[in-house]
Amino acid sequence: MARVKSGVTTRQRKKKTFRIAKGYYYSKRSRWRQVVQQVERSLRFAYVGRKDRKGDFRSLWIQRINAAARLNNLSYSKFINGLKIAGIMLDRKMLADLAVADPKTFQQLAETAKACLPAGKPPVAA
Repeated sequence: MARVKSGVTTRQRKKKTFRIAKGYYYSKRSRWRQVVQQVERSLRFAYVGRKDRKGDFRSLWIQRINAAARLNNLSYSKFINGLKIAGIMLDRKMLADLAVADPKTFQQLAETAKACLPAGKPPVAA
């Protein structure tokens, strides 16, 4: 059986990892053991960050909807509740986009949500 040399394969594998580590500080970009450790760590953080970003955007949308709803004398929770009762199925991303880009349409949605809310106790003036 012929001898198989693995230099080319090993070099290609290492080059791929070193390319990812480009721009890291000190020996974390040039020494193989540190490069492997840091690249694995970085890729773990990148994975978690992609999941976190979804929650970050949802929070941003909720803040924008809340701000626009309060301009129309509604709280966020009452606005969303009114929309659900009215049967308007818009997700938070679209509502936030309407709040920023088209305030008139958002105001109409707020009026619809207000009309569908049950009449509760009037707010207490302090």
